[in-house]
Amino acid sequence: AATRYWDNISDPDYRRLAKRLGQKMMERYAKNPAVIAVGYDNEIGNGQVSYSAADRERFVAWLQKKYGTIEALNKAWATQRWSRRINSWDQVDLPYIRGPGPNERYLDLRRYWSDDTIGALKDLEAVRKQYAPNLPVASNFWPTAWTKGFDYLRSWDEVSTYGAQGFYPGDALGAGFEVMMNRAAHETPVWFNEFTAGGGGFYGDPGRSRMWAYFGLLYYGQTFLAWTFNSHIGGEEQALFGLVDHDGRPSWKVDEFGRIASEFQTLKTLGFPRDRQPQVAVNYSFDTMWLTSPPPGPNTMQEYFKGNYTEQVKAAYQPLFEDNIDAAVIDFGHDRLDKYKLIVLSSAYVMDAPTAAAVRKYVADGGTVVMTGYSAKVDETGKWFETPLPGRLADVFGLRTNAFYRHWEPLKVRFDGETLTGADTYYEVLELGAAKPLATFENTPEKSAAVSINRFGKGQAIYLATAAQPGLIGPLLRSLYPKLGIERGPETPKGVVARVVDGRTMYVNTNNAPATVTFSGSKSGVLTHQTYAGKIDLKPYGVELLQ
Repeated sequence: AATRYWDNISDPDYRRLAKRLGQKMMERYAKNPAVIAVGYDNEIGNGQVSYSAADRERFVAWLQKKYGTIEALNKAWATQRWSRRINSWDQVDLPYIRGPGPNERYLDLRRYWSDDTIGALKDLEAVRKQYAPNLPVASNFWPTAWTKGFDYLRSWDEVSTYGAQGFYPGDALGAGFEVMMNRAAHETPVWFNEFTAGGGGFYGDPGRSRMWAYFGLLYYGQTFLAWTFNSHIGGEEQALFGLVDHDGRPSWKVDEFGRIASEFQTLKTLGFPRDRQPQVAVNYSFDTMWLTSPPPGPNTMQEYFKGNYTEQVKAAYQPLFEDNIDAAVIDFGHDRLDKYKLIVLSSAYVMDAPTAAAVRKYVADGGTVVMTGYSAKVDETGKWFETPLPGRLADVFGLRTNAFYRHWEPLKVRFDGETLTGADTYYEVLELGAAKPLATFENTPEKSAAVSINRFGKGQAIYLATAAQPGLIGPLLRSLYPKLGIERGPETPKGVVARVVDGRTMYVNTNNAPATVTFSGSKSGVLTHQTYAGKIDLKPYGVELLQ
């Protein structure tokens, strides 16, 4: 017997029957007052790929539509390498998703299954629009799943009304980053269709779910659905502990969720759910994620691109998170950029035409962009640019960068009168044209520019000549806040997250240890009804709304 997720959503009969099921359900329940939203295919993205003959034919048809001719396919797949030339469509095989294989066809395989998943979701969205246009869509997607996944950030506006997810946080930084990625460029709240009540092999800690619920409020949350309500009897998830124990007795978690509901009833009159436009946008590319994490096998790309792409994007997001600044996580090649005061591209290895065009226009129109090393090295086929690097953007940044090295010790950078120490030894040697140096490497042989700035059009393009790392990109981003009018959030100790909402300040202590927050004057607590003079001592997992 198979485990879950073994449906083949590319099969035409599956798609036909799924649409028919959706139609029948909507015909019956669309006007039922108990139905408030629609969700499509729980955790879609975590399915398995199929290697059937029919799926190979569908893959070939996808390639034909994308490239048109065999010659165009051969060029995109670099088949001149190692005698891989394809002479007819009959010679195209369905690559193995776990490899090994060349970068170019692996990337197209990922895109094919992504488009197939998005197509299945669009089928269901068409049914909803026809039979239940009154209901929003909030689906528990899993776009980052490695079994298949799909490019949510280039499709969110076609398949969802609200950003939604299963929320099982580890650290606060990762939780905030993931929520903002699922929110994408939505201007609607976030729904937590599965919200941590316990966990796999984890009964729960008193106060922890309440703390994460308040954390979710600060990250645009509106709906918190405990997973799971009843602890399961049998199956793979019976050791995932919910609100009600296996013997049917309510645990202490029922009371905790009751408290959350009661407090939120008050908070919904005080500016929640939050509705504020993020000031900054951070780029995330599914193409780069897939390409920089190839299947096992010989591949010099991994010898060049060290580390994990997602972690490098999170490193650029981290200073904004620590400064309690709202920052969107979006795909720059898909969403509007003109509403952001600052945009950041971290290790944007793949630089496709839409992303390059969007960044170029944003800067020319007066925007400020920060881009890091490892960026704009390959085009949308996964091949290294044959033009000056950064590909498609060398003139925007006013430089070229070819040579790179890995230093024998952590990089030291002289910036704004201080010496900063990094955590990554990779650096690029910038050949400055129109760009001017903002910082220099102190301990490399070349002592070349570590940060450069170039005026392009009405805006400015800043290049950090190494990977994003908080010790370097943090001071750089913070130096831009005053000039760009970026409002820093409340100052908090590590692990305490805060936002100002309708003149009140909410503090959430994500630490399992006490934390003290200082402020000026005297304030009263909306939740505790206590008065605080100059400081508040938050208990482990403690929260408060001060006014």
